[in-house]
Amino acid sequence: MADTLPLPDDLIELQQRLHQARSEHTALCRTLPWSVEPLPGWPGTVHPHTGEVTGGREDSPGYTPEQEAEEARLWSLVRELSIEVSTHPYWATLPKDDTLVKARMQLKQHPKAQPDAAGSVGSEAA
Repeated sequence: MADTLPLPDDLIELQQRLHQARSEHTALCRTLPWSVEPLPGWPGTVHPHTGEVTGGREDSPGYTPEQEAEEARLWSLVRELSIEVSTHPYWATLPKDDTLVKARMQLKQHPKAQPDAAGSVGSEAA
């Protein structure tokens, strides 16, 4: 991209941490029961011609206290990092036009800001 703006290393690191926290939260949520509290499931609907059952859920045992605490911790981290990224002083240095939007998109897509880029910010020789 020829129109790239120089992004501060600390902002790139914050974005990377935000991506990582979101990734961890999503992965955790995929392993959790469908309900925080124990709830009964319900049967699915049988298709009249094919007999295929769609919808429905198994009973949910609810979250364990450890699962609930970890989900809350990760969600809190995502919120905190989102605030840090969006209120970073760098944004105030840009004009309030499409430059700001382009810079934000550049940050989100920056190779060093991806969840798998941990440790790469500032590790390259200048």
